[in-house]
Amino acid sequence: MRENAKKDFARQLRANMTDAEQQLWRRLRGRQLADCRFRRQCPIGPFIADFACVEKRLIVEINGGQHNPTADSSRDAWFECHGWRVLCYWNHDVLGSTEDVLADILRTLDAIGYC
Repeated sequence: MRENAKKDFARQLRANMTDAEQQLWRRLRGRQLADCRFRRQCPIGPFIADFACVEKRLIVEINGGQHNPTADSSRDAWFECHGWRVLCYWNHDVLGSTEDVLADILRTLDAIGYC
């Protein structure tokens, strides 16, 4: 995907976030979690990460029924090969257990070292 097309697509994704993405974004934005800055629908290499903390090279992916496990695993492998740590959660986990998801992200940030 051309760089400009990828940026346009990321803008579309930001404008049309899922309920789970919106819920998590409300808690990640504005350095609310461990004073780390997260970006949403962030273009990285050939992919667009749902959420990324660039300073800590941490990606958070929210998966729903539309996700393809084979494509997701190759995407995650690409990210990891390029020095990113990837956390994946299902939509229903984010919607039903937001605090648990945030606690898991916080544990990961703690292991990496805070921003």
